Amino acid sequence: MDIGVVMPTHGLLTRNERDFFLQRIEPDKVRAFEFAQRAEDLDYHSLWFSDHVVMGKDLDMFYPANLSGTKAYPQKPTMFDLAVVMGGLSAVTSTIKFAPSVWIAPYRHPLSTAHQFATIDQLSNGRLIFGVGPGWEQQEFAALDANFKRKGALTEECVAVYKAAWTQEYVDFEGEFFSIKNVSMEPKPLQQPYPPILWGGTTELGAERSARCSDGLYTVHLDPYPGVRVWGSVKDAARREGERVGKDMSSFWYGSFCSARIVDADDPLASGDTRPTLTGTGEQILEELREFADEGYHHVTIHPHVPSATIEEFFEQVERFAEDVLPEAKKIKTKPFV
Repeated sequence: MDIGVVMPTHGLLTRNERDFFLQRIEPDKVRAFEFAQRAEDLDYHSLWFSDHVVMGKDLDMFYPANLSGTKAYPQKPTMFDLAVVMGGLSAVTSTIKFAPSVWIAPYRHPLSTAHQFATIDQLSNGRLIFGVGPGWEQQEFAALDANFKRKGALTEECVAVYKAAWTQEYVDFEGEFFSIKNVSMEPKPLQQPYPPILWGGTTELGAERSARCSDGLYTVHLDPYPGVRVWGSVKDAARREGERVGKDMSSFWYGSFCSARIVDADDPLASGDTRPTLTGTGEQILEELREFADEGYHHVTIHPHVPSATIEEFFEQVERFAEDVLPEAKKIKTKPFV
């Protein structure tokens, strides 16, 4: 199993008994280059970057990543631009992979996106994993004058444009939303025909789209007690759609974005009747990762629970996880998606 780690470029996670929340981090506390280099030294598989341009003031807006719908973002959160950070990190790392978690496609022109991420794939020597999704923040869509009602269909067509831009000598594309004729886009990505494309989603409709146009499905286990199999019906929807369109789903990638906290054996979090997702001792976390593997997950990205809201505790959690969990996690064999 591959284990990635979130970059602290959108805040630090905390949880209560129902939901997860992002705590604001000041820009000078992020320490992005230092953290990326440390994560590479610790042998994490990949770095995952949250994405937003702006954040609405309304805290009552429905947020799909929390099962309760409670919005996780605070007002006026720090949100670094992930493409810019990836470009910078390409120069100071050499092996760790980079992935948006996930890139909000429908409010950006797909040619601009394709150009940015082909550049990142070149600069990083082929280390891009391209996570993409339709987004959820209605105030953000309104501010960017984007079509929220058609965001799913827009995202699916954006993926088709990315593929055309990354593979065609001169881009020729005619769709519902985009008409592109006789333009070149260079450089192409280093990875051929293009980097892995993963669809971020937790609905059956999103899963169907993932099967039609992407290489994998990326879910979330960020709130405290969702259970490993919470997205079973979503997984089944992807499998059925793959069968319907004649796609071989045996190698379809399946991953999740998970809250996590590693503690000592005498910590109450390790001894309770129920434990939050990926929380406990190293061995307890490994036991749960084996359950993820049995469900067909090939990858888990950890988002450490940091009650103190300090970057120092974030670093500490990532280092403890690397020491107590990573070596054995890499040995876990995962079941095929189907």
